Amino acid sequence: MITSTERVNPLRDPLDRRLPRIAGPCVLVIFGVTGDLSTRKLMPAVYDLANRGLLPPGFALVGFARRDWEHQDFAKIVHDAVQQHARTPFREEVWKQLSEGIRFVSGEIGNDDSVRRLRDTIAELDEARGTGGNHAFYLSIPPSLFQTVVDQLREHGLAEQRYGQWSRVVIEKPFGHNLSSARELNRVVSSVFPSSSVFRIDHYLGKETVQNLLALRFANQLFEPVWNNNYVDHVQITMAEDIGIGGRAGYFDGIGIARDVIQNHLLQLLALTAMEEPTSFQADQLRAEKQKVLAAARPPKRMDLHTTRGRYVGGWQGGKKVLGYLEEKGIPPSTTTETYAAIRVDIDNRRWAGVPFYLRTGKRLARRVTEIALGFKRAPHLPFSSTDTEELGYNALVLRIQPDEGVTLRFGAKVPGTQMEIREVNMDFAYGGSFTESSPEAYERLILDVLLGDPPLFPQHEEVELAWEILDPILDFWASLDTPPDGYEPGGWGPACADEMLARDGHIWRRP
Repeated sequence: MITSTERVNPLRDPLDRRLPRIAGPCVLVIFGVTGDLSTRKLMPAVYDLANRGLLPPGFALVGFARRDWEHQDFAKIVHDAVQQHARTPFREEVWKQLSEGIRFVSGEIGNDDSVRRLRDTIAELDEARGTGGNHAFYLSIPPSLFQTVVDQLREHGLAEQRYGQWSRVVIEKPFGHNLSSARELNRVVSSVFPSSSVFRIDHYLGKETVQNLLALRFANQLFEPVWNNNYVDHVQITMAEDIGIGGRAGYFDGIGIARDVIQNHLLQLLALTAMEEPTSFQADQLRAEKQKVLAAARPPKRMDLHTTRGRYVGGWQGGKKVLGYLEEKGIPPSTTTETYAAIRVDIDNRRWAGVPFYLRTGKRLARRVTEIALGFKRAPHLPFSSTDTEELGYNALVLRIQPDEGVTLRFGAKVPGTQMEIREVNMDFAYGGSFTESSPEAYERLILDVLLGDPPLFPQHEEVELAWEILDPILDFWASLDTPPDGYEPGGWGPACADEMLARDGHIWRRP
């Protein structure tokens, strides 16, 4: 752990970003604390931050849910979640300090008595734990309940921005259902919290390899000269899952994979890939560059040619019999919800004009993988015979975001021997092989940034609305179709129509 001496060492530059930043005294309140997200991600992330010495002694965790629990009951839930899902080893001394600040409030969202009990619990922690009146409210709840919660926080004085103190709200995706609902959600939240106190969580932006995209581009002279339409032929951004919807039918059906993944995760990755170099990594500079890209991005002119959707059917995957989407529990037979989506996005600016960005995502695909692949144009002249390079494809730079984090460069090399034969080879950088430190989980970074009030990784409402402006016309087009999404077998790479979509442009999908 980081000692108190290290925290106040006057010889250290407070602006040195290489040094760990430690949150100040505060209370983190989690609404919907009994959900799967809280158990698997949020509570373990809080413990991992404490274990790394990044939370102060004056820290408290409050759970709010309908369960009839006492404080010690909730502490046991946190303890079990930590032991099962935490990234760092369990240490009794760390747990003891953390558990002293754990509280639980049993209540209903929308019930004033419940919020009064929450307010009294927070006040007690401010006094007993020295949390300084600093409060973060994490809304791990359905978006339909956001307005009720923020209104109650305001009515009971918990959203008030007092001098020398702060109150912040954290919102999980989805950020609306379409453009109009996103604007309404922003109106509701901004009527209570200033924009600087609203943190919209996109956990993909907290992944170490997404951060490495910025380092790769802007810390190296090697890549920037070819990061444009003079050299890049096309870009593929993929987020594939090898699982179905599981028990999420109530959430997923009617939402679909395009709203769930493309609107936030993939369009944010597109923005980071395509944006210009910011003048600094301050939040406003990063956001300004991402907004420029999203404002220049447009959906395809021919929706029928450059968008496609699919839905997995029953079959065999990994030696196991799996259900089709329509056979999953809770899915109505008349649904038109897609589990696979692929779209083309074009960016109308000087750097990227003429370079198609292909975004795809799906469930029950061949493997779990997220990657960004830049395919480069072929050399304008090859002084080889056709037989020398018969199998030679295009050069590619691939950023592997998960699960095998790293970077791959694919290029042609001569096969050893007397004859001239060129074959594709890969040059790999893997995080696990180059660094002894394990990468922190995305939620560790994001929760810490909330407590620090550091917002570079959080999209503002302008980015959210620009993303909906790209996706809304595609969703409207799909809604106008009389046919359901195309079926595809589990364990493959999606429906045939997705391959046809790229074939029209002379490309093929990568098979990671």
